[in-house]
Amino acid sequence: MKKPAVQPTSKEKSHRKRVLFVCVGNACRSPMAESIARRDARDVIEACSAGLTPLGYVPVLTMQTLTANGYSIESLASTPITRAVWDSADLVINMSGVAKERAFMDYGKVEDWDVQDPYGNDPVLYQTIYEDLKRRVSELAERLRGAQLGDAVLKSGSKVSRDHGK
Repeated sequence: MKKPAVQPTSKEKSHRKRVLFVCVGNACRSPMAESIARRDARDVIEACSAGLTPLGYVPVLTMQTLTANGYSIESLASTPITRAVWDSADLVINMSGVAKERAFMDYGKVEDWDVQDPYGNDPVLYQTIYEDLKRRVSELAERLRGAQLGDAVLKSGSKVSRDHGK
């Protein structure tokens, strides 16, 4: 599995969800989402990415879009989904355009995101897709932070009484 560009603290590691971002070629959408999550959601997401049929390289426009927006391209690579990566993921974000029920045999931990593939298009579309992914990763991170807060309340023994203390 790829190492994050910025190393999280021990406390952050213990609360993070392992999220696998998947697209067709692991060349545009999933590497962008991985890079965004590594920086913007490192407190709740341990990100990696893979492709259904990996292209084998990350295109220049993907790298240019990320660097122009201040994101690291360090260790991004176009790789296949391996059993080890799949098994270690808590959540799989499917951006392949193929419904999770058709793309994966074990789709219980898969969430479909409908994100256009910018491959072969112009820099404007890459930027548009980057902005869409940034928003989606931010929303995912907020959901995970909210889930952590709920878990922390339950673990502390705090609970809301149904009878409001009566």
